[in-house]
Amino acid sequence: MNSNMEKPYVVGIDIGGTNTVFGIVDARGTIIASSSIKTSGYPTVEEYADEVCKNLLPLIIANGGVDKIRGIGIGAPNGNYYTGTIEFAPNLPWKGILPLAAMFEERLGIPTALTNDANAAAIGEMTYGAARGMKDFIMITLGTGVGSGIVINGQMVYGHDGFAGELGHVIARRDGRICGCGRKGCLETYCSATGVARTAREFLAARTDASLLRNIPAENITSKDVYDAAVQGDKLAQEIFEFTGNILGEALADAIAFSSPEAIVLFGGLAKSGDYIMKPIQKSIDDNVLNIYKGKTKLLVSELKDSDAAVLGASALAWELKDLKE
Repeated sequence: MNSNMEKPYVVGIDIGGTNTVFGIVDARGTIIASSSIKTSGYPTVEEYADEVCKNLLPLIIANGGVDKIRGIGIGAPNGNYYTGTIEFAPNLPWKGILPLAAMFEERLGIPTALTNDANAAAIGEMTYGAARGMKDFIMITLGTGVGSGIVINGQMVYGHDGFAGELGHVIARRDGRICGCGRKGCLETYCSATGVARTAREFLAARTDASLLRNIPAENITSKDVYDAAVQGDKLAQEIFEFTGNILGEALADAIAFSSPEAIVLFGGLAKSGDYIMKPIQKSIDDNVLNIYKGKTKLLVSELKDSDAAVLGASALAWELKDLKE
């Protein structure tokens, strides 16, 4: 008997700094049950794992039990696919190296794989979304930071240590903005949602022209505020997107030279800013890309719903897993 038929579901777990979301997913990429808990508030990572399992198990039981689950996939910041560990994640409450995949296998007896959140998004996009059927593409996640997942010849690029593919930490501007990683000028400091808010504050301080953004206390401005102002025709807000898209496009032109991807897929809130951000990115790619690549790489927006994408991406990892018993 085909074990696929016996085990029609996988579990996806997305571990974020604030919330941990988990769901049961079928082969078509439908989330048939899901729930979440807060990520912080557990003194030890063991207590946290206990709590996830306590909330996940009833969902599994309601859908045919552990025997129906092919595997568990986890997407987490600083997740290492090779070792199944989260290593020194700055946004999680527990320090050091956390053997999370093993902890879930122990508690539930289900094979478990783990990778970083941007790689999970790429795998989800390849399995269920805009990158279906593509062998070469780059996923860029534009959230609090800038993450990336690189697929070459149909395979996720992990590098020799499990941490390959950190395009958010290529230097976009030498000696530029200080980054949370301790270096200066990382792409993440300009093109994340946080980076857009930083740009807004810089523009407002350096200039005198009128802007709807001046009605908001500078330290409270979010990338969403910039988008809302741009939609209302605010010139300064539109220029913030142009500035951001230009820097991102330069970096993507370099990335194209590295792996000649069929597509670059953008994911996250910023990618939903439509033409305000997409046009400047496309123009900047066209202006900066090497001649032989011109017009060859498609710029796409993720097809996965924001709320589902992380869980779907994590779950997609689990289809590849072998039975623990085998």
